[in-house]
Amino acid sequence: MKSPLHRTCAPWRRGFRGGLRTIKRKMKSKIIPYNPKLKERARELRKNSTFSEIMLWQHLKKKQILGFDFDRQKPLDNFIVDFYCKELMLAIEIDGESHCGKEEYDNYRDRKLNELGVEILRFDEMLVIHKMDKVVKDIEDKVKQLAEFKE
Repeated sequence: MKSPLHRTCAPWRRGFRGGLRTIKRKMKSKIIPYNPKLKERARELRKNSTFSEIMLWQHLKKKQILGFDFDRQKPLDNFIVDFYCKELMLAIEIDGESHCGKEEYDNYRDRKLNELGVEILRFDEMLVIHKMDKVVKDIEDKVKQLAEFKE
């Protein structure tokens, strides 16, 4: 027969990992609905990623940024963001050629996503290509800030 202490401790032992992972598990993320018509377009964008998106994805995938999970080309509301962390409600956008001349639309999109509670980080494509260490450090700093805030 197992002791009562064993029963109360077992779930804790199985799930404990320490650090930011425990903070993350306590957070509740808001589910943001999206336009279902965007699902196929997001799939196409994932198949045809830009060089800078591929480079940044190598650092975001498999929970490499402090244990947080990111998705690529994620539909949110009526938009598709380059990368998204559901737990932190953090979107990362890379501004390349496709954003040229669309600053007004990008500002509108950012405002709409901010209204839904999504925080947006934007990086210039050339910065991602030539200064990846700085980009990753900036993302890690933002993740730490949001993880502490949502604790």
